[in-house]
Amino acid sequence: MGIKRGEMVIVVLHSPREKCWGRLDRISAAGVHLRGIDLTAFDDWLKALRSNEPFLGFTDVFFPLWRVERILHDERSGDVPSLTERFEASVGRSVREFLGDEGQ
Repeated sequence: MGIKRGEMVIVVLHSPREKCWGRLDRISAAGVHLRGIDLTAFDDWLKALRSNEPFLGFTDVFFPLWRVERILHDERSGDVPSLTERFEASVGRSVREFLGDEGQ
């Protein structure tokens, strides 16, 4: 199986400690390319999207491989929904549609 390009993932980083959620664009020997958002802003971002308020959204980011601690599939865990499911329930549209609207 493995994690493939285009999947929604959570990237955990160190030095400094960060977590980002988004669409995996590429993994290389140099690092990870992601179209995503920092998890500390996730709930505020959802509120802004629901209210049609301006808020910094997904951005293209690169993390050097030495900073990457792990990459996780964004998936449901028992009764706990994935971030993708939370996004879609809150905003009322799919992440793929949202990313397409952003000019992917």
